[in-house]
Amino acid sequence: MALNQIVTPFDSAVLETKEQYKAYFQIVKHAFKQLVHSIAKEKICNELETTLITQYCELLTYSLEAFRIKYLFNDEEKMRIDLTESGFPNYLEFRYLYNDLELKKEHMSKLPDIDKIKEEFLHTLLRDKQPIPDRKLHQAASLVYYSSVDQQFIFKRFVQGKIIKVEEDFAQYMVSWSFYDVTYNRPFICYMYFDLHDESVAEYKPKIYEVLRKTADRDMSLDMMAYAIDKKLPNLWPNRLKKIDLGPLHNVFAKDELQVTHALLKAIANKVLDLGSYAISLSVDEVISTGDFAEGSFFRKQYLQLWEASKPRKYLFTSHRVMQSLYDNIPETLRGLSGEPIEIPSLKLI
Repeated sequence: MALNQIVTPFDSAVLETKEQYKAYFQIVKHAFKQLVHSIAKEKICNELETTLITQYCELLTYSLEAFRIKYLFNDEEKMRIDLTESGFPNYLEFRYLYNDLELKKEHMSKLPDIDKIKEEFLHTLLRDKQPIPDRKLHQAASLVYYSSVDQQFIFKRFVQGKIIKVEEDFAQYMVSWSFYDVTYNRPFICYMYFDLHDESVAEYKPKIYEVLRKTADRDMSLDMMAYAIDKKLPNLWPNRLKKIDLGPLHNVFAKDELQVTHALLKAIANKVLDLGSYAISLSVDEVISTGDFAEGSFFRKQYLQLWEASKPRKYLFTSHRVMQSLYDNIPETLRGLSGEPIEIPSLKLI
């Protein structure tokens, strides 16, 4: 099946050929790189938040490179692209990747020695003048995969950031975390600015991390997340929470029902846009504490924050040519953004 003949069932998309793998990974890695650069350039987040976004996206791109090595010469297993409002690999793919590396030694013991593989390759290419069999290429890719991919850098379902002391009028500290929501199959990044009462950071840190992992590890309304954190951490006074939704990624492999995706796929099908055309959505939600209220009995009273939510900010990043096509076909959708679409470099598939 060629790159321009992608046929998938409604509920799943499987990358079938090396050309499709190559194209998909080019698109996703390029999109993340340009997205991070544009977030900093457009000052969508402050400098510290942008630095943390870069770090979380580096984990994602590292994982994508691991996927590329894992599947490139594997004819038995196929990577699945999620068909919800995502465009990213299904969360289970990250889990399989992590589990693979748990059994790294066992898998490596079943593979031939790397020097032996090199010798066979040279013999086949230089002496026999023959192409390398796919089975041998798969063995070589597996050796690279298991010997070079580090499990600690794989993006997990929940990634905890450190508590950082900040110089803000409204808070002393900030903590970040990221999660891969299993419903939407796309990554989110969260920030919480807070003060501590009668507790040191060193002593209260384990409790903070535990509550965030159990309470804020999936997409939900931000005021609900803020209330849950506030309720479970009586000595932490949250002042501001921010959630960044990285996606969906609209591209030739996406099969969601979003207008941007449909307009993009239609333009690609009509040869108006290249196969490598893409757009990536991003939204920012934020809630700010405006006061507090008491909850509970006289003897078990707890003061909780009152939250005020700002209007969600929605952005779209894409190339100039895609932008023109979207304005021609779905102008009302683009007018619903928080500003004009943000131009990022196009991608030419090679």
